[in-house]
Amino acid sequence: MTIRIAPCLALAALSAAGGCATGGEGGSRPRPPANSCSAAPGQAFIGRTASTTVGAELLAATHAHELRWVPPRSAITMEYKFGRLTVAYDDAYAIVSVSCS
Repeated sequence: MTIRIAPCLALAALSAAGGCATGGEGGSRPRPPANSCSAAPGQAFIGRTASTTVGAELLAATHAHELRWVPPRSAITMEYKFGRLTVAYDDAYAIVSVSCS
């Protein structure tokens, strides 16, 4: 018995696999270091008001390449992602925690 895969399914599988390829020469972005986030400098921002300007300052201070804001009473995923800075704030937009995750 021979099993045939429909051509459209095979193309879809190849397209999905192509999305996982890393960019070599001429790639879109260079990869950041495996763990470029350091939360220690971000602790100085606790108590400051959350804003886009403060977010940019946090990214620069912690060397993170991604910022995740966490509003009050929000559910968040618990997976660890290298290079991501997680910043939680309260109802008054005051930053209450800064961590790399």
